[in-house]
Amino acid sequence: MTADRPQMLVTEFEEIARQADRAAEGARLEFIHGHIGGKAVPDGDHGRIIQWLTRICMQHRPDLWLDPTQGLVIETYREGRARPDGSLAPADAFVGQGEWAEPSPVLMVVEVTSYDSDTDRRDRVEKPRAYAETGIPVYLLIDRDTCEIKVHSRPDGVRYENVQTLPFGKEATLPDPVGITLDTEPLKNWVR
Repeated sequence: MTADRPQMLVTEFEEIARQADRAAEGARLEFIHGHIGGKAVPDGDHGRIIQWLTRICMQHRPDLWLDPTQGLVIETYREGRARPDGSLAPADAFVGQGEWAEPSPVLMVVEVTSYDSDTDRRDRVEKPRAYAETGIPVYLLIDRDTCEIKVHSRPDGVRYENVQTLPFGKEATLPDPVGITLDTEPLKNWVR
């Protein structure tokens, strides 16, 4: 394996992911930058953060849905596959699509850090790059290790040109096309 060649074909990854989903409930495999990886099964606080954000999105943008289960086709070069903790898109955006949907209707992806050894590489390095390459307008990282949120915006096809980092407790504005302001104070309740 080298940095410029994927570990496997995307079709091979999809078959492995299907088998893993059947064999181990809650297994969440991803294929980013040509490398297979796994996400830790979310804990209760992780789920509560997604619930909190879903309610805010529904209140401010009832035309949208924060989908916590939809897999996305990401990256143009490597044909990656990611399972964001949330994909904010029009309510019917994924109707008729399979396990791995095209990301064009997605306005924002959300990741909540897990307490595992891959979080730094996966959520702070690989995913921002992959989502920017895909052109997803906003990437929201809720980082439970640092008690901060990072709002990534203005993807240029390689990276996000704008990254705003705020500690939990500050008000954060998610830029257009999302256009929602978050009071992040409650996030302090869901960290270790």
